[in-house]
Amino acid sequence: MLKGNRVTLRPFRKDDLQKIWAYRTDVEVELAGGGGPPTPLRFEQIEAEYEKGEFIFSGGFAIEIDGEMSGYCGIFGFNELCRTCEIGITIGDRDKWGLGYGREAMGLLLHYAFILRNVRRVWLSTSSTNERALQCYKSCGFAEEGRLRLHIYENGIYADQVYMGILRDEWEINQS
Repeated sequence: MLKGNRVTLRPFRKDDLQKIWAYRTDVEVELAGGGGPPTPLRFEQIEAEYEKGEFIFSGGFAIEIDGEMSGYCGIFGFNELCRTCEIGITIGDRDKWGLGYGREAMGLLLHYAFILRNVRRVWLSTSSTNERALQCYKSCGFAEEGRLRLHIYENGIYADQVYMGILRDEWEINQS
């Protein structure tokens, strides 16, 4: 368990599954995450993923705010030789958007990646239309590393897919 001032990252519990299913089938939440619109998903599929330790359940954390599961995050796509990984975060409760919870969760997750997992570089991608996420990532020290122009089709328009990264040395400078 990783604990911040207002956010706790903890293992998933079976009673989180209903909220995860709701987040993964919510069009606005899915689009905010830079993905495409959700596809039909039965609750039983979420249960099966949980039982097998797949998707977000392997290497992932539930984001707890005010004692309630409000999203999820994780690190994945490890490259052991280069000591890199990808990072992802979803705040599923829309009433928690724009209040700094994602930034705090990202800070805890970066600490986990760099200090506890000894990763050298962390990267992510998101849609160029997701201004809230881009601002969050920049405030955590991520730098834009590249774009795939008009690569994502979302909500009736094409948008750039933005790639961002942060090196451990850069992150450490921001910690002092």
